Amino acid sequence: MAKAFSLPISCSTNWGIHFLSHRFLRLLPLHRALAPSTTLSRPISLSRCDGNFRRVVTMDSSGAESPKEFPVGLDITTEEDYAEHSKLLKEFTSIPSIDRAWIFKSSVGSQAMFAMSQANLLANKRRKFMLSGQISKESNGSVDFHWAPFPIEMSGASAFIPSPSGLKLLVIRNPESESPTQFEIWNSSQLEKEFHIPQTVHGSVYVDGWFEGISWNSDETLVAYVAEEPSRPKPTFNNLGYKKGNSSDKDCGSWKGRGDWEEEWGEAYAGKRQPALFVINVDSGEVQPVKGIPRSLSVGQVVWSPYVKGSAQYLVFVGWSGDKRKLGIKYCYNRPCALYAIKLPDSTLGSEGSKEGSNEALPLYNLTKSVSSGLFPRFSKNGKFIIFLSAKSAVNSGAHWATESLHRIDWPSDGKLTESTNVVDVVRVVNCPEDGCFPGLYSTGVLTDPWLSDGRTLILSSFWRSCQVILSVDLLSGEVSRVSPSDSDSSWNILALDGDDIIAVSSSPVDIPEIKYGKKTLDSAGKPSWNWFGISSPVFRCSEKIVSLLSSLHFKILKILVNDASDCLTEGAKKPFEAIYVSSNSKKNGKCDPLIVVIHGGPHSVSPCSFSKSLAYLSSLGNSLLIVNYRGSLGFGEEALQSLPGKIGSQDVKDVLAAIDLTIDMGLAHPSRITVLGGSHGGFLTTHLIGQAPDKFVAAVARNPVCNIASMVGISDIPDWCFFEAYGNRNHFTEAPSPEDLSHFHQMSPISHLSKVKTPTLFLLGAQDLRVPVSNGLQYARALKEKEVEVKVLFFPDDNHPLDRPQTDFESFLNIGVWFKKYCK
Repeated sequence: MAKAFSLPISCSTNWGIHFLSHRFLRLLPLHRALAPSTTLSRPISLSRCDGNFRRVVTMDSSGAESPKEFPVGLDITTEEDYAEHSKLLKEFTSIPSIDRAWIFKSSVGSQAMFAMSQANLLANKRRKFMLSGQISKESNGSVDFHWAPFPIEMSGASAFIPSPSGLKLLVIRNPESESPTQFEIWNSSQLEKEFHIPQTVHGSVYVDGWFEGISWNSDETLVAYVAEEPSRPKPTFNNLGYKKGNSSDKDCGSWKGRGDWEEEWGEAYAGKRQPALFVINVDSGEVQPVKGIPRSLSVGQVVWSPYVKGSAQYLVFVGWSGDKRKLGIKYCYNRPCALYAIKLPDSTLGSEGSKEGSNEALPLYNLTKSVSSGLFPRFSKNGKFIIFLSAKSAVNSGAHWATESLHRIDWPSDGKLTESTNVVDVVRVVNCPEDGCFPGLYSTGVLTDPWLSDGRTLILSSFWRSCQVILSVDLLSGEVSRVSPSDSDSSWNILALDGDDIIAVSSSPVDIPEIKYGKKTLDSAGKPSWNWFGISSPVFRCSEKIVSLLSSLHFKILKILVNDASDCLTEGAKKPFEAIYVSSNSKKNGKCDPLIVVIHGGPHSVSPCSFSKSLAYLSSLGNSLLIVNYRGSLGFGEEALQSLPGKIGSQDVKDVLAAIDLTIDMGLAHPSRITVLGGSHGGFLTTHLIGQAPDKFVAAVARNPVCNIASMVGISDIPDWCFFEAYGNRNHFTEAPSPEDLSHFHQMSPISHLSKVKTPTLFLLGAQDLRVPVSNGLQYARALKEKEVEVKVLFFPDDNHPLDRPQTDFESFLNIGVWFKKYCK
């Protein structure tokens, strides 16, 4: 009598019957291959790869085969994890974000309008919509918002910009091909005007937050904006050869040649034409290019000068010179730029009798000759001065981002500019901040209207060590004060001003963003402060499941002492750096939750103590996080930041390891359950760490990582980064690196430690990445495979450096969660 038994075969272990060859299985039924006269008490499976799917043959107790196909990269166990984790990730992904906000005055009080976006996974785009609320200030001093019942989707909109009065709304719809750009003017009840701007006038309007500049004039008759210049003529050929003169693209029997290749501004600007300045009349729809700006200047961030009757009106904008090579500019504040002003001809302003001479190019004034950088110009309320941020410390040193300064220029009351202007320092670069004191400016932008009613106080957001805070700056005295609560470890970001009151958003790694309203008060000495109220809103609502998961988490900011504080370090570089620890403090079988070490890119960037949907998802899976702001990060003073160049792969590696060792010593992490995650320079550190500390990590994930600077330098859009970060100064930069340079780059790179790596590593790579070309990650991954280290590569053919398109971001973090769970049992 046959004896029944069950086989301990499961895809969650390394057991299986893969020792049976496919040929043998084809010749012999599976139940005979296992054992004659054997019955199976539970199903078993065996897998083989077939194209993009893994075929799993499942057998029931009678021995009948029921084949099932799995996508490549999945098996029975991981499919269950994918299914379970994807539901949770979808809930986090659905949480919307506030992109911008505006406040308008009306007869019944202040009206707030929020521009928001939400991931649309099926369309692989961001869904944009508007939500408005009436602000009610109660007699007891509290504040309430009365929200519209539903948001309004702005389908296909690239940007929406309210007019200064709030009575009009400009909606811009950029073409996805060679179709016209659409301008729509809306009033409170209907579409007022619609204009289609053909490609022969200009291409897409820039709405990227860098070159972007869309500005209404004071009487709301004109809008200045930055768009791609029209396509330049290209040579035409037919069966006789070159065809003289311009020819339509529709001519039969001919084709357009390529013409001269032109430099582009690198990452995120591939295929973009030169940014140029235009003005549209919102009554007639007439568009005029602004003449007098040389083509060697790429323009952006345009604003109108104040209107004074009888005086000239100017457009003030930022100009970047690209007469030689256009190095990558996205995220790079170290590109020299200046503020320029150009007077508009009367014809553009619509003055009577002004058509004659309307094509005349008027003088162009450089307002910031004495500084190497000028960004985000803003005029004061009374029009008496203009302020701007400067990244001169980044330009002068070579760091792609560094401590900023703030400056003021007095604007002539008669509107008559001269060739020389006096630039006044308002907030200087802070080199070594005292403990607890202002560490310097690190701002990502300035509000369109950032002024309090006194006309001299500017409100803006900035990084302050590991937090984002709201600051007030007195433009005359230069005094800087912290406006957001000083006892809060959450991050605060300003959205808009309601007179002297502030609308902001506050969040932490474990708290979903919340709208806050700050009411200005004066103490007995007349010094202002703000009382903060939480505003109940439908903006960031999420499921009870997410609320429950996040409520079990907590966070704290750890200070890590510098162990190698030698005399050669500056005082700022000897000060402690920080890491953000997020955990539920739960323990299973006496062990702490698995720890994911999260490392930001840059290296001159920062991970603020704010809410991240992706990291909150990883925390909710039962992981602790250690988010390290190593020396070189923003927010800690210029000396600490500048201590890293020339020491990448060494000082930053030591800092991360010191942070990990501190968490272990504090009993917050178990040495056998540590993983690491980083992108760009964070990927550089990730692959360095698994090489320099091969026994420290059980798994790793690298997103578009810098693995080999020697191979990156010749094909990256920022070759100067390679020289500056490897040598510590910009003097070595050349387009033709020497053999000595390449050898130095190799020694500074993670690939030089590859022989010691044994950590299973997941690579997430974007094929369109111009910053860290995909070949960098592929070379490293292939080399790991060659030495039989477990490797998984997700390749996204249509994505660039950030890997932030909705589907890509979703699939990336879904795989990250499953990958780490696989190795942290």
